[in-house]
Amino acid sequence: MQSRLHHHVLVLGTVLAALVASTAMASPESTAAALAKKAQDTSLALKIATDLTTEIGARLYGSESEKRAADWAVKRFKKYGFDKVWMESFPVERGWKRGLETASVTSPSPQNLVITALGGSVPTPEEGIEAEIALFKTIDAMLEQPEGSLKGKIAVVTQAMVIGGYSKISGAIRSKGPSEAARRGAIAFLMRSAGTDNDRMAHTGGTSYLPEIPRIPAAALSVPDAQQLDRLSERFDNIRIKLVLTPEELGTVTSQNVIAEITGSERPDEIVLLGAHLDSWDLGTGAIDDGAGVGIVMAAGKLIGDLPNPPKRTIRVVLFGAEEIGIIGGQFYADSHADELANHIVATEADAGQGPVQFMNIGLENTLDPSLATIRNALQPLGVKAGRSKSSGGPDIGPMHSKGVPAIGLSMFTDDYFDLHHTSNDTIDKIKPERINQSAAAFVVTAYLASELGGYYRIQP
Repeated sequence: MQSRLHHHVLVLGTVLAALVASTAMASPESTAAALAKKAQDTSLALKIATDLTTEIGARLYGSESEKRAADWAVKRFKKYGFDKVWMESFPVERGWKRGLETASVTSPSPQNLVITALGGSVPTPEEGIEAEIALFKTIDAMLEQPEGSLKGKIAVVTQAMVIGGYSKISGAIRSKGPSEAARRGAIAFLMRSAGTDNDRMAHTGGTSYLPEIPRIPAAALSVPDAQQLDRLSERFDNIRIKLVLTPEELGTVTSQNVIAEITGSERPDEIVLLGAHLDSWDLGTGAIDDGAGVGIVMAAGKLIGDLPNPPKRTIRVVLFGAEEIGIIGGQFYADSHADELANHIVATEADAGQGPVQFMNIGLENTLDPSLATIRNALQPLGVKAGRSKSSGGPDIGPMHSKGVPAIGLSMFTDDYFDLHHTSNDTIDKIKPERINQSAAAFVVTAYLASELGGYYRIQP
């Protein structure tokens, strides 16, 4: 009996040794392919995103929920075997909390409107604001109005967002619109939601105020309600709206980046960075924005860490805080890690929902580095195509990329992303396993091969 058991143990040991030896001799490309398969078979990214959005929920910057999410991430990284895990806290001056938000047409055709306050908006008086509206089909039409021309009115911009047009809507309308309306005398600002859906729910998002201009309440209308105001304006000359917003300004609050590493075996000081942002807006549970990204990069790091042999370079996963209000965590990381940015071989971020990844874009000085061809070839079986030779790697990666860190942008399918973006409908049931699994596979392939292959030339800032 003991002899037979001893024989089985020897056989098992031999098999395990052979497996380890075969893995050690495997090419980086074959190991990357195995990692991609495991990312798709295990659906680990979806599990992580589900756990985060279920156990924590929404994660507004500077809130107790965001801090609980950071604590959750630290515990999860440690559970997954990351070698080093820590937090880096930083102040955010624009702390904010949502309150009551209602709007209605009071004349000539009384009816309720679906709205949501823009992040950072000041409140109305407790009793609200009731005034005539000045409706503009485009932001440019409003900007053509002279100063003082909107005195005492609620400015309304109903410009539609098209696929691929988010940056203009978020920048020119959502961010700058309230101050530009106030410059012309408006007492409040409403915009058509920055979204591509036609559902009766509003999309929030951060706004900002120019210091020399009076701050006025600002909110987004659901798409159908913006269209309703368009129709009303075609029928009536004088439309009045009552608006009530009671958000609370909290002053300076604290957010944090959560950082975890799988230490490299040969070049531990050289870093391959994977990023996502941990905070979310407060209407939904932050599943596509950016619970999916958290799941993708955390899963990629864990799968690499589970290999019998550690990667040659260090894999660093950063979950950034306070992204939604202005890339605060990304800027803090770039500033506080300035001395080691030269050691960052490449960085990339998952912050465009569940995917799938469609293109590999590059932000490298040496676009002909042979390692890039290897990564592109490894991504082809996943359906990822070569993209453009220009990328910042993602929103939170942008500040470090501007300081010279090379970047790879794994560009995701986003045609339906802005249907859910910043809404109460951003919940985990919208994520499809096959889509997020493919994204996790693309990120793990990219990160692993970047850790194993030749280096990249640093971008000149």
